[in-house]
Amino acid sequence: MGTFRAMDEAWRFKAHELIRKQTEGLVTAMGAEVDFHIDVGYPTVDNDEQLTTNAWQLAEAFVGSENVSETELRMGAEDFGYYTQVIPGCFYRLGVRNEAQDIVHNVHTPRFNIDEAAIETGIAMMAWLGASLSY
Repeated sequence: MGTFRAMDEAWRFKAHELIRKQTEGLVTAMGAEVDFHIDVGYPTVDNDEQLTTNAWQLAEAFVGSENVSETELRMGAEDFGYYTQVIPGCFYRLGVRNEAQDIVHNVHTPRFNIDEAAIETGIAMMAWLGASLSY
């Protein structure tokens, strides 16, 4: 499990400022004007390092280490980010893909579906983590 933590609220607002400066500089250099606005949107999801490590180990014990993996960094929006700004949190994704049943399509597409067996696994995982984690 990696510990890469480059995307946080401080970096997000620094990136907004860099984008604003670059845009205004380019537009001014071309003799034009710009009306610049960035919608701030949801905050970053901040996975607490110790809680995430503990949850990772418990997940491996529950479903087997071959069924637990780290996803790529994502820049999606998630309202769970509001929680992790206030209390320690650990956001995890539940796999719902089943190639044998042709359940392979991404979310937000007309063909998205889930292997409903994943619902049972997800509920059991939440109960397992809730009963096992102490912070």
